[in-house]
Amino acid sequence: MHPSAAVFLWFAAVLAVQYLAYPGLLLISACLLPIPGVARPWLAFTRRARWLLLSLWLILAYHTPGEAYADIAWAPTYEGMAEANVHALRLIVMLGCLSCLFSRLGREGLLAGLAGLLLPASRLGFDGERLVVRLSLVLERLQQPQEKGAWRKVLSAGGEMHDGPTVMRLQTQAWLRRDSLLVLVSSLVLLGVMAW
Repeated sequence: MHPSAAVFLWFAAVLAVQYLAYPGLLLISACLLPIPGVARPWLAFTRRARWLLLSLWLILAYHTPGEAYADIAWAPTYEGMAEANVHALRLIVMLGCLSCLFSRLGREGLLAGLAGLLLPASRLGFDGERLVVRLSLVLERLQQPQEKGAWRKVLSAGGEMHDGPTVMRLQTQAWLRRDSLLVLVSSLVLLGVMAW
């Protein structure tokens, strides 16, 4: 599979997840779990996002109108908890899709796929190469353990860091018919999920 087709498929899956309820989300999860190299990073991504998940859950549970849980005035609503649960599950499934993308492509493949998808935008004046280079630098920094308070050093330097690579090479592969077919099928599935 071409890296750009894989990134497009991931993007379509992330959009489709927003329209799915419990059965669809559980089906996607069941399809992702057996893929080699997906479960462990998925669990790590979910653990790292635990505060985001908790914040999302609390905001939705307490700010969705409805009947209060156990008729307690300060408790979240039943409707809010139901909404919070499905949104938290959607975020967890999106993290699973991201884990699958990383296990399939790796960092270099992800960057090559993104560069391929942004190539048509360069005709409109959008500098996709700059975005890919910046994303590459961010991903590289995330791989290195940071000392405590490193963010203060970055801020005091005005955001300028000079320890990154000077040359970046991306290997691409040929776009095949099956890649076009995959993009077409994923687009049709996305449209079907959105219309359903």
